[in-house]
Amino acid sequence: MTCDLIHKELRINAYGSFLRRRFGCRVSKVNVDGGFTCPNRDGSRGTGGCVYCDNSSFSPKDTQAVIPIEEQMEAGMAYHRQRLQSEKFLVYFQKFTNTYAPVERLADLYRRALDHPDVVGISVGTRPDSISDQAIDLLSELARDRYVCVELGLQSMDDAILDRINRGHTLAEYLQTMERLAGRGIDICTHLIYGFPGETRAAFLKSARLLSGLPVNSLKLHQLHAVEGTRLAKWYREGSYVPITLDEYLGATCDFLEELSPTISIQRLYGSAPLAIRVAPNWNLKNNQMWFAVVNELKRRGSWQGCRAESEMQAANG
Repeated sequence: MTCDLIHKELRINAYGSFLRRRFGCRVSKVNVDGGFTCPNRDGSRGTGGCVYCDNSSFSPKDTQAVIPIEEQMEAGMAYHRQRLQSEKFLVYFQKFTNTYAPVERLADLYRRALDHPDVVGISVGTRPDSISDQAIDLLSELARDRYVCVELGLQSMDDAILDRINRGHTLAEYLQTMERLAGRGIDICTHLIYGFPGETRAAFLKSARLLSGLPVNSLKLHQLHAVEGTRLAKWYREGSYVPITLDEYLGATCDFLEELSPTISIQRLYGSAPLAIRVAPNWNLKNNQMWFAVVNELKRRGSWQGCRAESEMQAANG
């Protein structure tokens, strides 16, 4: 995708468009639960998990580890075929840390997902501290014939924030894992969150510059939000966590995208939890509504993804 196309038509390098160009049809991601846990829960890195984490806030009801992944896949594919007329699918290993197991178990799950004739690839959600060399070798082997994306949760590049939210890893570990994954034929997605207590917009925007200099293929971004049963919900009720406003998130997201390399495709710009467990903020938006709000704000500004980065590069080159 050229920067001109982003500027004139789309404003954002959308991941869905990337998938359509690559596979020639509508491709949807189907979530599955492979029955993994997390090193930040079982004591190897920490206990209790991240302060905001409750997987039920973002997992479809048909994704449960007790259900064979083949059945989970069929339910998800049927939903997307009816809702979006999708023709092909990526199987997304989403819940907890999906490389945190012996490589034999990983190989069994990944290959079973790829065995379906309508599955064109897999996407594997994991942490920078939990992907072994053997897992990378396996993913690289699979990527010779199929699309493979590793989704690394960074959340913040600020080690003080990572410590405060009980994340259990550092920026240095993320950078080391990026280096280990680079050049292996694997697409790399990074997850970021905006709105942590004490975080400034200026500090957040540094993440766009960091990612633009790394071999990152795609990005997931959403606002920090509290759901029932988490420490973040407790902080909110105590007054130590004050959610950012919708206007602040919208403005910061557009600033971020203007700084971000246009070669990085955008998978997500918003996160929402079911109403029954949602605590704050309560913006009552759907994912596509936030996407259009961002696009419309970029249009109002006359800007697009990567426009600031391009201007700085042109200035540097004289």
